[in-house]
This record gives sequence, C-alpha cells and structure tokens, in this order.
Amino acid sequence: MYRAVTRRIEVQVAPRYLPDRSSPENGYFFWAYTITLTNRGGETVQLKTRHWRITDANGKLQEVRGAGVVGEQPVLKPGGNYEYTSGVPLPTPSGFMTGSYGMVTEAGEPFDIDIPAFSLDIPQGGRTIN
Repeated sequence: MYRAVTRRIEVQVAPRYLPDRSSPENGYFFWAYTITLTNRGGETVQLKTRHWRITDANGKLQEVRGAGVVGEQPVLKPGGNYEYTSGVPLPTPSGFMTGSYGMVTEAGEPFDIDIPAFSLDIPQGGRTIN
C-alpha cells in the first residue's frame, strides 16, 4: 500500500499485476490499481482532474491528463471517502506511476493533491497470489 496526504486529503494506492490480462510474449503487461481517497479535513472538496506520469522500465514517460476519474468527479465531505479501480498496460515487466489530482473546495478554491509514486512489478514467478 502506498500513501500520500496533501491538505488533509489522503490518497492510498494498492496496485496488482493481472497475469490473465497480460501477454508477456507480446510485450504487454497489465496492472490494476485501486485508489482510496479519504477527506481527513474539515471542508468538502471535489476531485475535478487527474494528471498521471507513467514510466516503463526503459524510462519512457507517458503523461495522461483528463477530467475526473473513471468518468466521475467525486465530492468528498469531511470524513468521507471514495474508492475506484483502474488499470494500466506497459510494454515492460515493471515501471512506476505518480501524479496528482486537481481538487476544488466548495468556495471554488482550486488546489492539487499528490498521488504517491507506486511501483508496478510482476510478483516472483510471474503470478499473483490471491
């Protein structure tokens, strides 16, 4: 589990390799990651945008920017949380991701929160243990 806290908004990430969706012989490796956002502050905030920096084992950087996450722009009340799962393919058997979410307060103040850097690695033997 990876964790970062910015302005009392906690971001936790749990990545996992999906061998059933991967094709190593074709240079295709797929990971899912579950993100949990928890508002530990006293004000309601909304996630408006995402910015990902995805780096493969060859050092190739891909940047992804967009509105919301998985088609949503969740509102987090004080003490509330939001969880979603998404995925990412890489052409290499390892890499890492990091990024930020663009947030806005109820008063309309924009701010960014950090997504912790997390590694994408194939478990020993190339299989996950469920």
